[in-house]
Amino acid sequence: MIDIKLIRENKELVKENIKKKFQDKKLPLVDEVYDLDIKAREAKQEGDNLRALKNEKSALIGKLMREGNKEEAEKVKAEVSGYGDKITALEKEEEELNKKIKEDMMVIPNIMDSSVPIGEDDTKNVENEKFGEPFVPEYEIPYHADICEKLNGLDKESAGRTSGNGFYYLMGDIARLHSAMLSYARDFMIDKGFIYAIPPFMIRSDVVTGVMSFEEMDAMMYKIEGEDLYLIGTSEHSMIGKFQGQIIKEEELPIAMTSYSPCFRKEVGAHGIEERGLYRVHQFEKQEMIVLCKKEEGMDWYNKMWQFTVEFFRSLDIPVRTLECCSGDLADLKVKSCDVEAWSPRQKKYFEVGSCSILGDAQARRLGIRMKTDKGNEYVTTLNNTVLATPRGLIAFLENNYNADGSIRIPEVLRPYMGGKDIIKPN
Repeated sequence: MIDIKLIRENKELVKENIKKKFQDKKLPLVDEVYDLDIKAREAKQEGDNLRALKNEKSALIGKLMREGNKEEAEKVKAEVSGYGDKITALEKEEEELNKKIKEDMMVIPNIMDSSVPIGEDDTKNVENEKFGEPFVPEYEIPYHADICEKLNGLDKESAGRTSGNGFYYLMGDIARLHSAMLSYARDFMIDKGFIYAIPPFMIRSDVVTGVMSFEEMDAMMYKIEGEDLYLIGTSEHSMIGKFQGQIIKEEELPIAMTSYSPCFRKEVGAHGIEERGLYRVHQFEKQEMIVLCKKEEGMDWYNKMWQFTVEFFRSLDIPVRTLECCSGDLADLKVKSCDVEAWSPRQKKYFEVGSCSILGDAQARRLGIRMKTDKGNEYVTTLNNTVLATPRGLIAFLENNYNADGSIRIPEVLRPYMGGKDIIKPN
């Protein structure tokens, strides 16, 4: 949510930002908020004036009573009573106007960074940089589900019976490899100075609407029937929500945390759920990082955070690239975002394994997260980034470490988490 001062002082900037995001249907909201804000402030001013006048007249009643002028005092009392009714009506009007303003403001997108490329959808995203040399071996690399099945590591048929499409059983060395990657990701981020956390896996609706747009919420979140609780789609939701309503001392910033959680997503829409594979599923696990910092430190943290993900995947011998998200592919709360994509030697192309975003003070403004400074309280800047989301990360690992005989090479950094194994062989 942007600062309403932007609409008061430069609504054309807000409109231009909407146009760059190809969301012209939202343009009327800017003028609507502008007009509603004027009415709300006028109602407040009129109410303040009447309250001051009421106080003044109330003091006069006492004076008249002391002077024995009871008849005049009764007239003033009746006048003061009328003020009270008007003040109540104005307070109700102001409350309704501010409620509508907030509803509109929650839909108006955040102001993007000037460096964000302009484009209507993800086909216009821009490659930034490649890390590691993409390699295609002379032998064929099977589909990842087939690799897992040959290693007795995947059972989607049983998961279909217990849970339906979009779920899976991982077993044996594949399940162990999955957990090993997450454990390594955890320790990798702890070594970078991040505080490790395991958050709640369910959050209330006011936290959900504080960390994401309504459109994202409807498309992603599972609601717990009969309760004000949602299953998280990523631990960022819980981790940012942890600071809801808090005033943080300036000297305590930046706060850098890394969190583990299972994640649950509907994955509705055009993409759908993968029938055989593990790329798009309803349930997965993730190691995340979040940062709360001062505004002026935001971009430095943004660049550090995506580089951590690149470094993590390169340590697993997986080539990656970064892709700058264009304006039309940028979620409404985000100022700037880039995807980290892993190389698929089977498909001979890259695919998304993580995303890094800076959100300015949009989440902090919605959730009331501020820092205490000598100049007063200011909203903090929030950032989030994927360290590892698996099984997507597992897919990238299997393809890039697959040998001609069907075995899987285990890089040195993962061996301590695999009981010292340096290879997984088919039974």
